[in-house]
Amino acid sequence: MISVYKLKPKFQQLLHPLLVWLYKRKVTANQITIVAIMFSLGIGILFWEASVIPLFYLVLPIGLLIRMVLNALDGMMAREFGQTTRLGEILNEVGDVLSDVFISFPLLKYHPKSLYLVVTFIVLSVLNEYAGIMGKVLGGQRRYEGPMGKSDRALLMGIYGLLAYLGVEIHAYSQVIFAIVIVLLLVSTFIRLKKGFYGTP
Repeated sequence: MISVYKLKPKFQQLLHPLLVWLYKRKVTANQITIVAIMFSLGIGILFWEASVIPLFYLVLPIGLLIRMVLNALDGMMAREFGQTTRLGEILNEVGDVLSDVFISFPLLKYHPKSLYLVVTFIVLSVLNEYAGIMGKVLGGQRRYEGPMGKSDRALLMGIYGLLAYLGVEIHAYSQVIFAIVIVLLLVSTFIRLKKGFYGTP
């Protein structure tokens, strides 16, 4: 299944010099995770205010790219430098869910006519992440299958922010777009649960 997540290995290679630089300065995986959560809250706040200051729409493509970097770095730091802890796993998983909610919540303001679809999108995004966690809970591995995994949603929101900043009107198509995304999230969640249950690679 096509997903931005498949680009992760190459992305991590590009970040490795930065990872080493941070490690030499005593930065820990948990510190990076906490920064990522707070950074996501900041993205959500600026996104909410973008109706007043349109420049803030750019916080989505730019901010989500930075958040993706932080999310990659904390996992790399934990694995490569022996910083994996139970607290770190909790911070990582709960933090990802909170970050998604922070960033997606302003959509309720900008698409009131698609209110139920936006709420469904946010709820399914949370369920999608927990479906991934279930693979590990059942004794297997964390599932990241797409479509519309965390990386795909970040790309989608980044494109949304860029289009909004450029003044491209998408409200007329928002219900169709959200409906498609919801279907893809359902497919992704089903795949993750199925693979987690059967323990398939």
